[in-house]
Amino acid sequence: MNHSIKELTVIALMAALLCVLGPMSLPIGPVPVSLTNLTLYFIIYLVGTKRTAIAYVIYMLIGLAGLPVFSGYAGGPQKLLGPTGGYIIGFLPMILVMGLIVERHEKNRILCILSMEAATWIPYLLGTAWLARTAGMTFGAAFGVGVLPFIILDLVKIFAAAVLAPVILGRLRKSGVLPESVR
Repeated sequence: MNHSIKELTVIALMAALLCVLGPMSLPIGPVPVSLTNLTLYFIIYLVGTKRTAIAYVIYMLIGLAGLPVFSGYAGGPQKLLGPTGGYIIGFLPMILVMGLIVERHEKNRILCILSMEAATWIPYLLGTAWLARTAGMTFGAAFGVGVLPFIILDLVKIFAAAVLAPVILGRLRKSGVLPESVR
């Protein structure tokens, strides 16, 4: 199969994975617990920064077009303009920042965990600022409902990805499903 066709197929599969897992969420307030960041933590390990970023942009465009791929099975521009829009947009720079480390140092799990945790603060801060603006809250109040309830759970997601994704990556490479060159 042509290399570019393989690459497009991998990107499309990762975008599809985001579309399937991204809407699954638990509404606990203005910001739901979602599987989007967990999915991104895994995908970055499997296909690298560039392909993860492209898959995520495709996912955002699909959601922007109105398909219900965002948390709570929502879609459309109102979701990006609503209280959680900053978090959704903030995932893109998160991918780029964590990808710089994870892609180059996938075997150093501590470094990967630290980079994923540090990068997660990008959507936390962008999302909090956007939530505060759209909901008429102070930054502190928005931080209290949009970040504090998620810190521990997001650490669990990061640890799960750091432990399981390299194993999955190794098995996919060994089976030939995902060649070394895909990253």
